[in-house]
Amino acid sequence: MSHPFLENTFHIPWHRLKPECIQADIELALQQTQVRLNVIADTPHDEVNLDNSLLELENATEDLSRAWGYVSHLDSVSNSPALREAYNAMLPKVSEFYTRIHLNDKLWSVVKAFAESAEAKTLSDIHRRLLEETLADFRECGADLPPEQKKKLEQLNTDLTRLTQKYSENVLDSTNAWELLITDEARLAGLPESARDAARESAKTKGHGTDDAPVWRFTLHIPSMLPVMKYAQDDSLRREIWEASTKLGWSQDHDNSQLIVDILKLRQAKAKLLGKKDFADLVLQRRMAKNGAAALAFTEDLHARVKPAFLEEVEELEAFKAEQTGSPREHLEPWEVGYWSEKLRHARYELDEEELRPYFPMPIVISGMYQLVERLFGVRIVQRPTVYIDPASGQETHSNDPHTQAPFRPTVEVWHPDVKYYDLLDENSTHLGSFFTDWFPRDSKRSGAWMNHLRTGSVNHDGPNEPHLGLMCGNMNAPLSGKPALLTHDEVQTVFHEFGHLLHHLLGKVTVKSLNGVNVAWDFVELPSQIMENWCWERDALNVFARHYETGQPLPEALLEKMQAARNFQQGHFTMRQLSFGKMDLDLHMTFAKQPDQDLEAFIDASLEDYRAPLKTKAPSIIRRFTHLFADSTGYAAGYYSYKWAEVLDADAFTRFQKEGVLNSETGRDFRHCILEKGNSQPPEKLFHAFMGREPDQNALLARSGLLVEEDTA
Repeated sequence: MSHPFLENTFHIPWHRLKPECIQADIELALQQTQVRLNVIADTPHDEVNLDNSLLELENATEDLSRAWGYVSHLDSVSNSPALREAYNAMLPKVSEFYTRIHLNDKLWSVVKAFAESAEAKTLSDIHRRLLEETLADFRECGADLPPEQKKKLEQLNTDLTRLTQKYSENVLDSTNAWELLITDEARLAGLPESARDAARESAKTKGHGTDDAPVWRFTLHIPSMLPVMKYAQDDSLRREIWEASTKLGWSQDHDNSQLIVDILKLRQAKAKLLGKKDFADLVLQRRMAKNGAAALAFTEDLHARVKPAFLEEVEELEAFKAEQTGSPREHLEPWEVGYWSEKLRHARYELDEEELRPYFPMPIVISGMYQLVERLFGVRIVQRPTVYIDPASGQETHSNDPHTQAPFRPTVEVWHPDVKYYDLLDENSTHLGSFFTDWFPRDSKRSGAWMNHLRTGSVNHDGPNEPHLGLMCGNMNAPLSGKPALLTHDEVQTVFHEFGHLLHHLLGKVTVKSLNGVNVAWDFVELPSQIMENWCWERDALNVFARHYETGQPLPEALLEKMQAARNFQQGHFTMRQLSFGKMDLDLHMTFAKQPDQDLEAFIDASLEDYRAPLKTKAPSIIRRFTHLFADSTGYAAGYYSYKWAEVLDADAFTRFQKEGVLNSETGRDFRHCILEKGNSQPPEKLFHAFMGREPDQNALLARSGLLVEEDTA
């Protein structure tokens, strides 16, 4: 019998990874993995060594992790009723299995026996790090609990997996369940041509409208709704879409309200069972912040320093609207904020984001970004020809991308015709890794942008290296009317951000897979991604990837000056928004979870009283659609602060590039060597110090954002 999910091939036969194969393949993987774990657990303690304990434990779960990774990935990009049913049927079993690994007394005794052995005292640095991390993993996951409490922990983890998956499905389903069809073109006044074209094309794909009687379709996917909220003159249109967005994860059939409370209860129970006062202390103990109190203190300190600028911006926006409309100054409605903010920005800087779009055609942005990375980090990126094979019919769709640089190399299969594939090579042509890109939205694909890894390679001193395999996904507007996809500058930054994550994975050179790539402290993992966004603002870099899609001309100097002048527009607002998410996250896990019978919205309102702009209509929290916190058993839960934490690191680290040259290849290779290649081989503090030669400068982020005041520098 064939088991396609278990085939250990670098090039994945996506068309054979069908929902009907999932149960048999994953159950077989569970059985085979258990056999390997039993062999380790049965090792006599006086025969335990590095190879038959820690390293064998490294290898034991690899096939299962890879196979289940394929299933999870397809659930994100090709969701269907059959796939969802198969995924949900196996999800509890997989969760229970991974939980039991660290609760296996015999396995734990073998690990401890090795830790106490003479060999353990003579380990190399990397294997000593592996031992430390393995011991911490077992203890953090409950290895020292008594039997009855281990059973409770198993059930808690299983329930968390089930509930967070349901939360994620509710967000996806409620997003796809809503659409707005417009037949009166007058309601589209103010909308850019690109947004109109995309809305009309969206309607056509759903069978709405004709050339004589056009229809415009809007959804709650960001590329569709964001232009409306920023540009539509029709106040009622903005309000309608805003109100619909607030109901995501809150409608009758897809209500996440009780799921949130239940998830928080389970996380608190898990933390208490493992000897921590709350979930924040549990998940942060091995991150840079170390505990919830430190993460909250970081958030509140930054809040206090940003608050004056934030309040000034709120007053400024209210005054601007009053001036423009001739009405008394008053608080704005939530569906007015984006619209009047864009008006104010245009008035102050004469910058219209739509002016920038023609200079950010996706093919040129992507190829230019690759050129920058090649120069900075000493690699080569080569596009391969691809084929999509329909799983039902077997019909093949071959890529005809003119940017394919290696047509002579074998064609690689992809999971959708839009997907592209690339090889990442070192300067000596060594194959370091490969990756897929999937940039456009569809109903079967979850929202947002993300990076994921499909295989973690290895570095072998006595044989060939095993390359890495990863992917990056997004939801940008697709090409329209013969034009390439034209990106906003924010979308360009998103592409660079996700590629930073991907490089962290692909360039990993740690000999131990579990310590390689992005397997680092959560509040450090955003450094490689966020630092990449800096190149989206530098003239020398923009000359490479910001070129007009028709003329090929670089971004004009006047337009760049406007863009850079407007870079810190409403930075107090944007910083406060991110801080509010981190504050809400920490308060939910540190306070609400201990008393979950109170009103959820009232609690959040109180938590964020000093973090929100005053509005005429109270805006509900985003908690029911906040997949960062509740679409995974852990994910960013009690860790959303890490975006700002890592932003401090990236702002500081980029100052070295600014001093030595933003395209300085020596600095880039140093960043590759000190950060991108090192994974979790050393504590993140040491890695940062290795690159910068000192501790992080806490003022770097405020300085870059234009929010640093004199007292901060004293």
